[in-house]
Amino acid sequence: MTLSLFDTHTHFDVPDFDQDRELLAYQAKAVGVEHLVLIGFLQERFQDLIDTHHFLNQLNNAPRSHLAPGLHPFYIEQHDQSHLDDLEYILKTERCCAVGEIGLDTFLTQHKQAELFQKQQDFFSAQIELAQQFNLPILLHIRKSHADVLAMLKKQQFKNGGIAHAFSGGIEEAKAFIKLGFKIGVTGQITNPNAKKLIGVVKAVGVEHLVLETDCPDMTPLCCQTSHEHRTRNTPVNLPYVLQGLAACLQLDESQLADQLWKNTLDVSNESLLIE
Repeated sequence: MTLSLFDTHTHFDVPDFDQDRELLAYQAKAVGVEHLVLIGFLQERFQDLIDTHHFLNQLNNAPRSHLAPGLHPFYIEQHDQSHLDDLEYILKTERCCAVGEIGLDTFLTQHKQAELFQKQQDFFSAQIELAQQFNLPILLHIRKSHADVLAMLKKQQFKNGGIAHAFSGGIEEAKAFIKLGFKIGVTGQITNPNAKKLIGVVKAVGVEHLVLETDCPDMTPLCCQTSHEHRTRNTPVNLPYVLQGLAACLQLDESQLADQLWKNTLDVSNESLLIE
């Protein structure tokens, strides 16, 4: 039996998929991926993001695409103030399910420097405001900055919730995001027995607070990695392996888990991801 799955975080628009996107879309649908979200990260890619979204939605027997444009904190040096205007225009003219992926990232030393970190905060704040303006949830990218992200969400009294994508924080941080209306995004990392922090989080917070994502072309599930020397491209076709890894971790039946995760994803949506 094929289960109904929702890939809440993909970069299926990037050039990695230009040669075989249509075939992969059909294959993803065949293994149960009914819906996927296309996530923004750079203004220069906005048009490709939109074009891919419309391309997927005119295919038969392919996952239905949902659009979540945004300006990613890791690329803060490339963002310009005018890009926020471009983002707002997309939110006005396209049916969007969320704003993403947005947040804070201090993984690189340069992004800890006061000027760049302030710019990250400014862009994050502006995009929170846009999400509030359009009554949309947000898809969060957070690396080494969970406390700062929580503080900003509380300061701006953000109430629309969303997903803490590829969650890398601890149990108490996860509970703090859940309290603010967020679900915890689980990637193929859950298939890695060494991902003890993530495994601890998913066991502690409970299945009703989790959603699935591939984050393709990155975060390839361990079982799908064919090479240790080269990056193995991840695709939406691999989402069932994320489900399997999570089911094994939580010792739950895959079918029951899939049903709960589907409900969780719709709960996030604030009616913006509702199935048509």
